[in-house]
Amino acid sequence: MIRADDMEHCRAVIRTGSLSFHTASKLLPASVRDPALALYAFCRLADDEVDEGDHKARAVLSLRDRLDAAYAGRPRNAPEDRAFAAIIEEFDMPRALPEALLEGLAWDASERRYDTLSGVIDYSARVASAVGAMMCVLMRVRDADALARACDLGVAMQLTNIARDVGEDARAGRLYLPLDWVRDAGLTPDAFMAQRVATPQTKRMVRRLLAEAHRLYIRSEAGIAALPLSARSGIFAARFVYAGIGKELRRNGYDSVTRRAHTSKVQKLGWVAQSGLRAAGSVVMPQSPVIFARALPEVQFLVDAASAGQIGAGQGRTAALLDVLADLDARSSAPSSTQMAAE
Repeated sequence: MIRADDMEHCRAVIRTGSLSFHTASKLLPASVRDPALALYAFCRLADDEVDEGDHKARAVLSLRDRLDAAYAGRPRNAPEDRAFAAIIEEFDMPRALPEALLEGLAWDASERRYDTLSGVIDYSARVASAVGAMMCVLMRVRDADALARACDLGVAMQLTNIARDVGEDARAGRLYLPLDWVRDAGLTPDAFMAQRVATPQTKRMVRRLLAEAHRLYIRSEAGIAALPLSARSGIFAARFVYAGIGKELRRNGYDSVTRRAHTSKVQKLGWVAQSGLRAAGSVVMPQSPVIFARALPEVQFLVDAASAGQIGAGQGRTAALLDVLADLDARSSAPSSTQMAAE
């Protein structure tokens, strides 16, 4: 399916760029692990180009073109793109899922901020739950209830990332916390990002975000029992490793401004062992009624697309996505201030 040299490149990308996922992936069966590593390599490359590059709009538009080429069967001549095109063909990957990731990265490039927690979850659905839904597709799981719980896990992971990176994001001019929380703390966004210490108000916001993440981690577990038995320990491991970041934040007194939570290799090994026990227990435990909980409204479109089981599901880009891409295209085409000065 995926060329051997392309697969080895994707493994190396994840080994150096996403240690937490690399650790969890070792517990997945080879039939899922290799395409999952290739998928993450493609998504990671896209995310890094937008997050770290100097030309964010151009990076998003490049991803748009790469997705178009991959779905046309003519991927860009790069290992990640060739591997992703192979995944599309082998697993009938619904186009709406990577398109959702594209939209989330476009929101990043346009420096969008979110008024409420629901808005933050909207963003998390695109940059994280979309990947979770794609992981289900790789496991050939299309059940709507299982997909809803996978999306819960994706949102929980992204909320954990946001909580961990509050200070780092602020120093880079980014703000992902709900703006109504910031206003309730008596701060403007500029004042919030100018902080160099973790104030009680900021710690309270981090704690609230982690509480929502914890609720969704618990809810997500019901869906893991619906996955193939051989894949459950790997997904449990991802759940425990990411939730462990939240535990470190709590140990740090919810200070993610002056400190960045890290987990050790020993801790990761402990969570991997715990995941094996939980996966074994899932064989004999009755199905939890939580699996039938309604999907979060913000992720319902992902559940609908993935459960449809058709490669073209959601193939037409939404008006909202077309609008944000058009805006980025205009920004990318506009002459810079340096060019205008030179003229």
